[in-house]
Amino acid sequence: MSRVAVVIPNLNGEKSLGACLDSLLAQSYESNIIVVENGSTDGSLKLLQTKYPQVKVLQQSKNLGFAGGVNAGIRQAIDDGMEFVALFNNDAIADKYWLEQLVKELDIHKKVGATTCKFIKTNRTEMDSTGDFYTTWGLPYPRGRDESVSDKYDSQTDIFAASGGASLYRVKMLREIGLFDEDFFAYYEDVDISFRAQLAGWKVSYTPESKAYHQIGATSSKIKGFTTYQTIKNLPWLLWKNAPASVIIRVSPRFIVAYTSFILKTIVRGQSRQAFRGCFRMISLLPKKTWQRWHIQRRRKVTPAYIWSIMVHNLPPNAYKLRLLFHPVKTIRKHS
Repeated sequence: MSRVAVVIPNLNGEKSLGACLDSLLAQSYESNIIVVENGSTDGSLKLLQTKYPQVKVLQQSKNLGFAGGVNAGIRQAIDDGMEFVALFNNDAIADKYWLEQLVKELDIHKKVGATTCKFIKTNRTEMDSTGDFYTTWGLPYPRGRDESVSDKYDSQTDIFAASGGASLYRVKMLREIGLFDEDFFAYYEDVDISFRAQLAGWKVSYTPESKAYHQIGATSSKIKGFTTYQTIKNLPWLLWKNAPASVIIRVSPRFIVAYTSFILKTIVRGQSRQAFRGCFRMISLLPKKTWQRWHIQRRRKVTPAYIWSIMVHNLPPNAYKLRLLFHPVKTIRKHS
């Protein structure tokens, strides 16, 4: 009997889903594969029914987003008695040993609640992510994004957060901290759950021997303004729910500058409607997020100093305009 379920949320991913499933069915480590059909209107469901009868399909009546979709799959995996649950994007392809290496990491390190792989873009020359990190500006980012593939990130290490696109989670940890926050819908829900794991005393790790290949934004790019709306809605929640009070006090001034800057930039780009919708939704659910914060902080097992120590004390690498604003000389020298 398999110890692992692999959950793939799918929304109109017919063109990429077949290659994704083929790579998972060819894994060196046995798993149960669960596709959460998130209300697709293309030929995804027919593809699953005709070519992949061995895959369990959870058909949803509407799009539950990434968070809601994977939660449906995780609940099924827990009901099936799984020890681990892997999440995998429908626009990604797994190396043959992707899952085996992740399981090995969690088997060896019992305090690790989640681990992620070396995620490479489908062009095989550029990195997507080697784990997510959270900065003292209240901004998360994927380490290594857009860098050339090299041996720079070939060492196993603890990280801040595991990318939801191709990571493995320990069911014991999920039972303790809860599943993904479905209000996030998409974007930063994976950083949120890893933040909660860190607060509960679990570790999150990067396993470089595990590799997968990803077509970034294949789903979200189809929806105009989707990234803007989700980013503006979710970023404040990520900080407010999870950061201990002393950390919030230190981060907030910089976060307000960065957050306001992003909103203004989206308005200039002609996405004011998405920006205002995101702000309204963010504010309307703050009472709920405050209640969640109370529960999260009440069960916290680590000190604020520990959380501060695992944050990156700098801007994200791609925050060029903010860096130019606050460190103009360094930025000019770097790009000259």
